[in-house]
Amino acid sequence: MQNGRVPAGLRAVVFDVGETLVDESRIWWRTAELAGVPPFTLMALLGALIERGEDHREVWRILGVPHPPVAPPIESVDLYPDAVATLEAVRAHGLLVGIAGNQPAGVEQQLRAAGCAPDFIASSTSWGVAKPSPEFFDRVVAASGCRAGEVLYVGDRLDNDVLPAQAAGMRTAFLRRGPWGHVHAERAEAGRADLRLDSLDDLVRALP
Repeated sequence: MQNGRVPAGLRAVVFDVGETLVDESRIWWRTAELAGVPPFTLMALLGALIERGEDHREVWRILGVPHPPVAPPIESVDLYPDAVATLEAVRAHGLLVGIAGNQPAGVEQQLRAAGCAPDFIASSTSWGVAKPSPEFFDRVVAASGCRAGEVLYVGDRLDNDVLPAQAAGMRTAFLRRGPWGHVHAERAEAGRADLRLDSLDDLVRALP
């Protein structure tokens, strides 16, 4: 971890979903099976697109198959081991806790059933607007009931999380895990985050 402590004046912490709270390995593997393609092939092509900074959804065009119409649901086994404890620790520090990410319909119920109990959960599908659009982060700020500078957004991507959240006036924590997190950690822009984390445990340790 770098940058030691969370910024002063925070009132809320909002978490991305995929590769922040949720390990998507099983979900991508099941998606490959539903699409009828070898999981290793799908994973390798995803990695190549991420490394090149291209839209990962292009993988379906490259493979020549449609995206499965229904995404595998998130289950408790998919949560990273530090996810629920971090949500609880942040709330115990008197901060509002939110979850908001680019996710399909039903993710709110799935995350609560898996053990997440934030003050609010929202998805791009329920809001009708997706990251990295400014409107998404405006909705995050509005849902928190705070000023933008009082909200810390935690995510594993520079392009979808850190940079657009900063453009909206929010504070940011960049989490180096998952494929995007490890690739983006090598980029100079990662240094723009208020916090750089190797795990969500690092965030808990950074709380005052």
